[in-house]
Amino acid sequence: MRRALSLARRGLGRTSPNPPVGAVLVKDGAEVGRGWHKGSGQPHAEVEAIRDGVRRHGEEVTQGATIYVTLEPCSTHGRTGSCTAALIRAGVSRVVVGAGDPNPSHEGRAGPLLLEAGIDYTEGIEEPGCEAIIRAFTKVQRSGLPWVIIKSAFGLDGKVTRPQSEGQWLSGEGSRAEVHGLRGEVDAILTTGKTVRCDNPRLTIRGAAQGAEKRQPLRVVLTSRDLGVPKGSQILTDDVRDKTLIYKSKRIESVLRDLVSDHGVLSIMVEAGGTMVGQLLDEGWADEVVFYLAPLITGGGVPAVGGEGAVDLRGRIKMESSSFRRIGDDVRVRAMIDRGEGPAGS
Repeated sequence: MRRALSLARRGLGRTSPNPPVGAVLVKDGAEVGRGWHKGSGQPHAEVEAIRDGVRRHGEEVTQGATIYVTLEPCSTHGRTGSCTAALIRAGVSRVVVGAGDPNPSHEGRAGPLLLEAGIDYTEGIEEPGCEAIIRAFTKVQRSGLPWVIIKSAFGLDGKVTRPQSEGQWLSGEGSRAEVHGLRGEVDAILTTGKTVRCDNPRLTIRGAAQGAEKRQPLRVVLTSRDLGVPKGSQILTDDVRDKTLIYKSKRIESVLRDLVSDHGVLSIMVEAGGTMVGQLLDEGWADEVVFYLAPLITGGGVPAVGGEGAVDLRGRIKMESSSFRRIGDDVRVRAMIDRGEGPAGS
């Protein structure tokens, strides 16, 4: 299952509105086929693994084999066929699943269908890891809202104050390279008109993180009707300008729901100033943070996180599942927001 998880990660940022899924076909204790879901409308991971096994070893390899798949196989016919039906046709003897499917159309249906066909079915193997990789898909299924990651870089004093004559980065080269990798894992990057006017960012995947398989994320700009976005901005003039969406004077919830329903977005990374970051945190729309702490003290009046803030200790935002990584002179902190039953349903 861990091997299947590593395959599933290859699909991050590529499969929306479907979740990333990996599968490994095993026979006589050896891997004979593998696959992962490469994009909406393409074969699911189970079918990819079966086809890979047949290509490498012939038609008979699937008979009596075991398949490990990170997500419960689908049981209805959509843009691709039902995976449960494909597994039955392939003649596998055992299906081992990591996480149940949060999609109500599939949830809990694969097991009975496969057992009825005489196929052994086991679920819940490496479940935490398998659930983590589909957390954005799960949130969309349960709330209609995307998974929102806040990314920010700031000094030791929590400030991002800097003169406009300087570049927009406070963190080092290693941290900036990692950010391009993070952009490759999400479907959209959210920013504000103010950030575009001040920094003229590209908000694209560049460098080694881009690769041939990665698609550029949508660039979503929230701005006022009066100020808007300068016509010469890079996001309006570069080679992927068709990936830019501008929302003028619209509520955050409306934008988030529109991105899910009209653009198939599962996950968003926020790259904006402290005012927007603070609002997202105050109102409960964010699910995760990725903060780069640089060995600087900038002072000044521009905080990395603004907003109204908590009125008392109980109201402060608590973090969970925190991880820390040293990147050059920076420290990267990545953590989930623990809100319980927050107003955004996350």
